[in-house]
Amino acid sequence: MDATDSPYLVGLNLAGRRVVVVGGGSVAQRRLPLLISCGAKVTVIAREATPAVDALADFGQIELEVRDYRDGDLAGAWYAIACTDEADTNAAIVAEAERDRIFCVRADVARDGTAVTPASAEYDGLTVGVLAGGEHRRSAAVRNAVLDGLQSGAIADAAEPEVAGVALVGGGPGDPDLITVRGRRLLARADVVVADRLAPPELLAELGPHVQVIDASKIPYGRFMAQEAINDALITHAKAGKFVVRLKGGDPYVFGRGYEELEACTAAGVPVTVVPGITSAISVPSAAGVPVTHRGVTHEFVVVSGHLRPDHPESLIDWPSLARLRGTLVLLMAVERIDSFAEVLIAHGRPADTPVVAIQEGTTRSQRVVHADLETVADRVREENVRPPAIIVVGPVAGFPARIGDLVPGQ
Repeated sequence: MDATDSPYLVGLNLAGRRVVVVGGGSVAQRRLPLLISCGAKVTVIAREATPAVDALADFGQIELEVRDYRDGDLAGAWYAIACTDEADTNAAIVAEAERDRIFCVRADVARDGTAVTPASAEYDGLTVGVLAGGEHRRSAAVRNAVLDGLQSGAIADAAEPEVAGVALVGGGPGDPDLITVRGRRLLARADVVVADRLAPPELLAELGPHVQVIDASKIPYGRFMAQEAINDALITHAKAGKFVVRLKGGDPYVFGRGYEELEACTAAGVPVTVVPGITSAISVPSAAGVPVTHRGVTHEFVVVSGHLRPDHPESLIDWPSLARLRGTLVLLMAVERIDSFAEVLIAHGRPADTPVVAIQEGTTRSQRVVHADLETVADRVREENVRPPAIIVVGPVAGFPARIGDLVPGQ
């Protein structure tokens, strides 16, 4: 293919059709998942294959023949990819493909093949493909920009299906970049947004001027929108024909009362879409350099709500059992009662010198990390004026040497 030629971009229906990939290295590893998802019957011929390619064969998703390429291997194929690390072998594969009128991608020298693989992406039933004359970095960059535009709503998709009802969307731990792709896409299509105070506020700034934003904050000892009022707002606006996004911090179901909202909407006949979010219980410690599990150190982690004191009659937590665990405890909503939690853990056997870390406003530019142990954590939290939202991690992993914990996210 001459470098001056303009390729004809086309979508191939490869479902049930034979595709031959010669080479089992990193290029094949990148290409195979998309071929499999298209329903192609893929044969890989290679002297050796990466573990990931081997695994595809083990699961029956491809046929793997561990041997050298031989002329005639493309017989019956509709499409071929030459991605060995030998230029002569790739040239021979292209020559066979041309002889048998099979379109063939040559991975090492794109212009010498008869086809070029576009940088592609899927979006809501839409396939986006970009070619840049073999300049893969350029085509990938443009593909990513188009995809970002579709996801954010900056590029309008006139064929997008109508959405209705309510979407319970997890906004992630605080950094607006940590909302899921689907969550951001639905947010861009909202008519009404009912937002928690823990939902990333920067996401609201992206909304169009026509979008009605309802503040559903539940601030400890401060402003409060009753759960019944939130449910009523979701149902009322949805029944008025509006698409309503309930934007919550973290994940809708991790101490977020999301299932109560789903039940209320369902009972009222309002359809609900649930979009999981990245929970702060795992992501905030991670952003502070604290893994909630680590090989040879802890084999479990438990996420605990700290909204009630251990001696509260409505508490459902077995604190004595938690104290006997050797793994990681992740306490949410625990800042105001950390003294009582530390006391009950120590009283039931957790060593007083167990490392503890408190992380305020994790994943945001305001993130603060305070280190202590069970015996001193209450005093340290008061001295450092740690305020909600904050995550408290108890266990050996909280004492790991700081590597990224003192860095401010986003810098």
